[in-house]
Amino acid sequence: MENRNFLVLDGGLGSALIRAGFDIDEDPLWGGKVLIENPDAVKTIHKRYVILSGRKYEANHISGSLDCTLTLKQSAKKIIFTVTIEGLCQHYDLNQSEAVSLIYKAVKIARDACDEVSSTNVGCQEKLLVAGSVGPYGACLHDRSEYTGDYVDSMTVQELMDWHRPRIDALLQAGVDMLAMETIPAQKEAEALVQLLKEFPSAKAWLTLSCRDGSHTCHGEMFSDVVQNVVRQSTQVVAVGVNCTFPLYVKPLLQSIKGKVDLPFVVYPNSGEMLKDGTMDSSRKVQLHSLVDGWIEAGAVWIGGCCLTKPEDIVKIREVVDKHR
Repeated sequence: MENRNFLVLDGGLGSALIRAGFDIDEDPLWGGKVLIENPDAVKTIHKRYVILSGRKYEANHISGSLDCTLTLKQSAKKIIFTVTIEGLCQHYDLNQSEAVSLIYKAVKIARDACDEVSSTNVGCQEKLLVAGSVGPYGACLHDRSEYTGDYVDSMTVQELMDWHRPRIDALLQAGVDMLAMETIPAQKEAEALVQLLKEFPSAKAWLTLSCRDGSHTCHGEMFSDVVQNVVRQSTQVVAVGVNCTFPLYVKPLLQSIKGKVDLPFVVYPNSGEMLKDGTMDSSRKVQLHSLVDGWIEAGAVWIGGCCLTKPEDIVKIREVVDKHR
């Protein structure tokens, strides 16, 4: 069997905070408030995901805003993608310096979670990496436009770059190991991010698009065209794929780029319960682990979950991935 360098990503942080009792649905930065008021809760969720995605542990050994960690035997985790400097200033009455400091704090929380897990587990010898989440502009609008990407129709590439720049700069200055440019719904925003990445030549990133079906981004471009265009433009993008998308769309999306892109494919769909406008339908929930074999067949190497996925989902994904190692 082919020996591929699999990574298991974490699951949904926001939904984990909700299950922990935090009311974040009306929070304009979705979980940003928890990061400010109860950072220990964020660290606890980070640690649980690191443990579950990285290894098999007995339940009594088990104790996320930043959202990525890379490896306890090859695993990965992600930071609250809605936390932006502009949003922190606008909604939480912080000044620019305070907002940057909070992003630094978020990175430190994730780093500390990784260090605490690795230091208490003898078998963990590899460094756990932290990736800073760079979510879409639409998420800051708090109007569900991140599910359509329609905001790009009235914005230029330069405007998108200018908006994303402060957060990317802060994440890199805070010491993240890589960027997770994720849930990007439109080609224009993907191009803006790739162009912006060139301003930080030592930075590496993955790019995942959100898609409305098995062929198109949420905004309507052909997924395969966007991915190939991004790869042609940047050597800093180290993996490409799809996230926060209905699970049954993942395999055809990957098949559309298989053989056309020489990079690892990364996938972390939602649980299936999220509709195209961001509302929920629990009857659509999908058992993600039942699809993992097909995703791997289509080329997936980095695999996890997004909105509404749980630590238990990651354990089951891990079990399937382990069979392919």
